[in-house]
Amino acid sequence: MSRPMFDEMNASPTEVRQHYLQYARWLAQQPPEVMAARRQEAEVIFRRVGITFAVYGAKDEDGAGTERLIPFDLIPRIIPADEWRTLEAGLAQRVTALNRFIHDVYHGQDIIKAGIVPADQVFHNAQFRPEMMGVDVPSQIYSHIAGVDIVRAPNAAGQGEYYVLEDNLRVPSGVSYMLEDRKMMMRLFPDLFTDNRVAPVAHYPDLLLETLRAVSPATTAEPTVVVLTPGMYNSAYFEHAFLAQQMGVELVEGQDLFVRDNFVYMRTTQGPRRVDVIYRRVDDDFLDPLVFRPTSTLGCAGLLGVYRSGNVTICNAVGTGIADDKSIYPYVPKMIEFYLGQKPILSNVPTFMGRDPEDLKYILAHLDELVVKEVHGAGGYGMLVGPASTRAEIEAFREAVVANPAGYIAQPTLSLSTCPTYVESGVAPRHIDLRPFVLSGREVQMVPGGLTRVALKEGSLVVNSSQGGGTKDTWILED
Repeated sequence: MSRPMFDEMNASPTEVRQHYLQYARWLAQQPPEVMAARRQEAEVIFRRVGITFAVYGAKDEDGAGTERLIPFDLIPRIIPADEWRTLEAGLAQRVTALNRFIHDVYHGQDIIKAGIVPADQVFHNAQFRPEMMGVDVPSQIYSHIAGVDIVRAPNAAGQGEYYVLEDNLRVPSGVSYMLEDRKMMMRLFPDLFTDNRVAPVAHYPDLLLETLRAVSPATTAEPTVVVLTPGMYNSAYFEHAFLAQQMGVELVEGQDLFVRDNFVYMRTTQGPRRVDVIYRRVDDDFLDPLVFRPTSTLGCAGLLGVYRSGNVTICNAVGTGIADDKSIYPYVPKMIEFYLGQKPILSNVPTFMGRDPEDLKYILAHLDELVVKEVHGAGGYGMLVGPASTRAEIEAFREAVVANPAGYIAQPTLSLSTCPTYVESGVAPRHIDLRPFVLSGREVQMVPGGLTRVALKEGSLVVNSSQGGGTKDTWILED
């Protein structure tokens, strides 16, 4: 797509978009030294609070694992109320259809019988869990917490159009940064929130707890909820601890849990306490060593048996990954039509599948133009951005795709929208995306906003924090 970039704030070099006018006037009045001081203050506070993430494989000079601060940008991404209403409706529609799909996969498989999703895409998928066949989960909800990655790019008319880039339905992370970014902006620039009607996000932990309690087994009136973490060396450990603290529930590791009489208990100083809902931040393979990976010490032996009998709820459900695999993503628009009888509100990015012979020919002929991704890849790894890659990198990726075509998809290199960003040289445009967090319990709901990620390197399209990206506060303006 060789169309001009869409700038979120500026309609042209001389014209600011309506919803940014008030903020732009304020920004123009800020002395550079004040903004620089605020940026330094934010970094000091984030370090003091411990808002870091571990970098796998990275070592400091002493050979110890490293932790990085996710850079925070002072200039918010602003979305007007009418655009947010469309996004909200599209996200609710999409997550509802995805939950219907996961239930169908493990029950009637109607969408496979109808020939819409190929059987081998499901049953040969690394995320398919045969142990979940016929298992009924509360309210037929599998992905209780979904993080859907949204990008904006110019359409044929030159207008910014929102696209879904990726569905994260297993253990989506980043919501703690959304909440902490808002707190930081309110601390550094309180006057902005007096002058602008910004919708609040601070109630997210309350909505999350409400969502988790809503899917508790029917065997208890006052459910006990816990957050299950792999431990302090996990890259998202700050978020696990943060959310447990914000919800007022226990943060547990696998060794804190045990199974007795077909129920799950946690060890406490007052003795065993029954657990009803586990918000797990541990992948399927590590949840139960009796069923999945026998060497895992991160889960709880016997957990899946309790789960299958309905005496504990695991959020997100075991087997949910079948719907966020990149090889399933191209079928989501058809899922929406099949299960809901509706046209998709939000479009997918056009996608070529390596498993399709015609698509494969196109991919191999246009590697230098496309973004090519491993279907099981995440975090910006296992990915080729053709226009930004060397000839050697492209040829190495060509060999990998030829060796395993079904393991890859490809998409056009979207001209992601940019947002003014405060960098070393001053204010400059940088590419961004948006990850709203969708909660499915008694109803589908979300706080207005999400995590805006920003590619801080000039020209870069990779926003992942593991690849050097930063974050911004996301403002949804109220009417």
